[in-house]
Amino acid sequence: MIEFLLEPWQHVFMQRAFLVVLMSGVVCGVIGSHVALRGMAFIGDAVAHAVFPGIAIAFVLHTSLVVGGIVAGLITALSVAVVSQNRRLKEDTVIGVFFAAAFGLGIVVMSTAPGYGGSLESFLFGSVLGISSQDVITVAVAGALLLLITGALHKELVTVGLDRETARSVGLPIFWLDMALYAMVTIAIVISIQAVGNILVLALLITPAACARLLTDRIGVMMLIAPAIGAASGLVGLYLSYAFNLAAGGLIVLTATTVFVACWVFAPRHGLVPNRRRRSATTAVSVHP
Repeated sequence: MIEFLLEPWQHVFMQRAFLVVLMSGVVCGVIGSHVALRGMAFIGDAVAHAVFPGIAIAFVLHTSLVVGGIVAGLITALSVAVVSQNRRLKEDTVIGVFFAAAFGLGIVVMSTAPGYGGSLESFLFGSVLGISSQDVITVAVAGALLLLITGALHKELVTVGLDRETARSVGLPIFWLDMALYAMVTIAIVISIQAVGNILVLALLITPAACARLLTDRIGVMMLIAPAIGAASGLVGLYLSYAFNLAAGGLIVLTATTVFVACWVFAPRHGLVPNRRRRSATTAVSVHP
């Protein structure tokens, strides 16, 4: 067992992969908690589509993929926020239009690059084993800044997430806080795409937070459990990928999903089994007072 745990760390490419997966799991766990509190899973999926053209353009121009993805995501999010002011259209409709268009643009841009098929596949499904030292540094810096900003806005974001009307009544800038959350989701997704890919990145953002939501009623504890599950799922998935020579991104997501199913069934207060036991006990008491 010790040899199994230590062997992957002997390879530099695995060391880089482990670091990026750990950082991505932590960042997505924290940001995903806010997304889960607001019931904004669709936003996460939409932003994952929105960052794609920026990443594609950056790839074609040989510039920073992280910067390209962030710029594209922010431009699209701002466009949605502005167009959504027209109350004739619901926000989810506007999101569907803009983010689908953004993903289509990304595919068109990628098609202009020589050998784009393999590059497109790496963006869609992840290429965590091909991460460079510069990528590790970029993810570390962006992730650290993101966690600092999230900590600074934590109370305001939680207030808006729990009760928008209360937040509005106390004078919180709802629009700008929404934009800040969109921006944070964008950055979290961009730094995690290399680990699990554009298609699966939503799972890394949402699944650990959903697990934490089942395990605790306290928001502060949720913010600790979600990143722990995200990081652990990343490590386990990467180990399984190394051991069985299977796709790392898919195994990371499947590991997180396995944890979610276990939480859904066995969570102490909100799990399926404990709830059934409580109902059975209540029924027995009512039948035999």
